[in-house]
Amino acid sequence: MTTASLTSHLVHQISLSLPLFILIVAGYGLSRFSGWPATVNEGLNRFCFNVVLPCMLFNVMSGFYKTPSVDPRLLIAFFGSCFVVYALGRLIARRVFNLDPVSSSVFALGGIFSNNTMLGIPLATILLGPASLPSIALVLIFNSLILWTLVTVSVEWTRNGNISPRGVINTLVSVLKNPIIIGIVAGSAWSLLHRPLPEAIGKPVEMVSDMAAPLSLLALGMSLSRYSIREGLRESYAICLLKLLIQPLVIALIAFATGLPAAETKVVVLLGSMALGVNVYLMAQKFGVMQGASATSTLFSTAISAFTTPLLMMLITRFYPCN
Repeated sequence: MTTASLTSHLVHQISLSLPLFILIVAGYGLSRFSGWPATVNEGLNRFCFNVVLPCMLFNVMSGFYKTPSVDPRLLIAFFGSCFVVYALGRLIARRVFNLDPVSSSVFALGGIFSNNTMLGIPLATILLGPASLPSIALVLIFNSLILWTLVTVSVEWTRNGNISPRGVINTLVSVLKNPIIIGIVAGSAWSLLHRPLPEAIGKPVEMVSDMAAPLSLLALGMSLSRYSIREGLRESYAICLLKLLIQPLVIALIAFATGLPAAETKVVVLLGSMALGVNVYLMAQKFGVMQGASATSTLFSTAISAFTTPLLMMLITRFYPCN
């Protein structure tokens, strides 16, 4: 492939994703300059997270029986990278930034926790097509459980010298009560019947599902407007490097080593290349550390990923063998 064709492919990838990032900017502007109270953003976030996105995932998974099977090795590629990059992040936090163990845990979480729900789903639908959604759903089922448990265990071990069963159980319960997980599991359960949803249910669910991408992106932009660039710039740069470059590259290496098919490889590389998830900031608030750096990293990584994600998708399409 010539340089001209590579450039053309990259421009095409960016042009496909550009409308999504324009919606994020629009949401940011609405929240920053409209004078609307913060409750508007909170309400829209709650509506997207509790209703719209679960409906969309329920709709997708209810028809899972009609789609080709998903290669489970994608979980090895994605979560294997999470453990590798998390360990690397802890090492960098301690050796480079001299952070305490709790701050190191939050720093490392920033390198692996993607915004796969509000950004990853719409972007994957545009760049990879609706056929990618079952693979995304499989990752989402385990994402919160594995990553929140990883950090909770890490922090509790640091603070207490042991792991609290109650802390792990509380994490598990909170994941099972997550509306996103409920939507995926309920849709998968219906799919076992091997029949379409009744029209009276399927049509309203489909109509709500159609709102998922634009509303979630507007809500994401509005959420970002509440953050400001404060302290922790050096740590933020390192977190963005881990999240936007190192993690997707590690995913690609594991995918290649395990022989993961190209379709699933593209999905997990895309998910790994997503911007920092807002859950990292929530974790920083919970433990009272790295709040400025995590907020700044969320802003920076969202802006930078508008260019890095299309670039990585172009490269993975070019160099990963199709199978």
